[in-house]
Amino acid sequence: MNDIELAPVVLFVYNRPWHTQQTVEALKKNELANESELFIYSDAPKNKQAIKHVAEVRAYIKKVDGFKKVMLIEREKNYGLANSIINGVTKIVNEYGKAIVLEDDLVTSPYFLQYMNNGLKFYQENQEIMSISGYNLPPTCMKFPKNFTDDVYLNYRNSSWGWATWVNRWNLVDWDVKDFKQFIGDPKQQKLFNRGGDDLTDMLKAQMEGKIDSWAIRFSYAHFKQQMYSVHPRYSYVDNIGIDGTGTHCGVTNIFENDVSKAKRTCNFVKNIRLREDVMLEFEKFYRKYNKEPLAVRGINKLLRVLGHGCEFLKIRIDKNFLHFFQFR
Repeated sequence: MNDIELAPVVLFVYNRPWHTQQTVEALKKNELANESELFIYSDAPKNKQAIKHVAEVRAYIKKVDGFKKVMLIEREKNYGLANSIINGVTKIVNEYGKAIVLEDDLVTSPYFLQYMNNGLKFYQENQEIMSISGYNLPPTCMKFPKNFTDDVYLNYRNSSWGWATWVNRWNLVDWDVKDFKQFIGDPKQQKLFNRGGDDLTDMLKAQMEGKIDSWAIRFSYAHFKQQMYSVHPRYSYVDNIGIDGTGTHCGVTNIFENDVSKAKRTCNFVKNIRLREDVMLEFEKFYRKYNKEPLAVRGINKLLRVLGHGCEFLKIRIDKNFLHFFQFR
């Protein structure tokens, strides 16, 4: 890939040593790892309980090699995931013009960096594309129409599990969501936003009410406001290993597990790519099913919303007869 200027890779870590090691070791096996610059942002402990594990993570990342260059940024105060990512990605994209972003619980295919860099190059001039996503729902969750043969598709919703963007797209995001009052009073706009999943408006509302602290829902909202899309692979280049109760924004489930060995070494990007409503219908079907809550769970969640920001568990879902608690750092 000598004809492509590789994007820097930005990794955000916190207090999960094992997950961080799995993420880095998989990334090191990427074909372009030794040609890529890696920036690792390590957030500071939020409380005394996190001190030990943050120290273990920092001891590990100081020994990371296998990349063109490794730069460590150790936060002196706790930023929290959202502010850390917004601050770190903004700094890197303003300097390099683009970035590939990972968190500390994402195992990648050996072809992840190739897919990302090729996608950034291929769609750089396409102003309908706001981001490149490396993750896609597993085949058990999302079926494609029989006549769909492409390697990629357009999605209203970006994925926060391994993604990339350009500076001129990232800087379009209004992190304060100044038009939220107008949006939340317009059911038609909410319906359009929810084409990427019927949980999107609820998450944005929770963000604006201070019940969650998410950069990703605001980035998804920016896709909607700018009338832009995210490019998703048919077969995921990323597997999330962090939905085991240890993460910031997740509970416990294996429904999102992916076999990254199915990811293609060379992805055939589509030049005149257009949104396929039939593909998006299959994507939406999953979220409609996954976000359905039994009456008892809806009642508990209503109570938790009343309790507000100080409540340890914000949301509960049932999947395969298990209760899942979605926590926020």
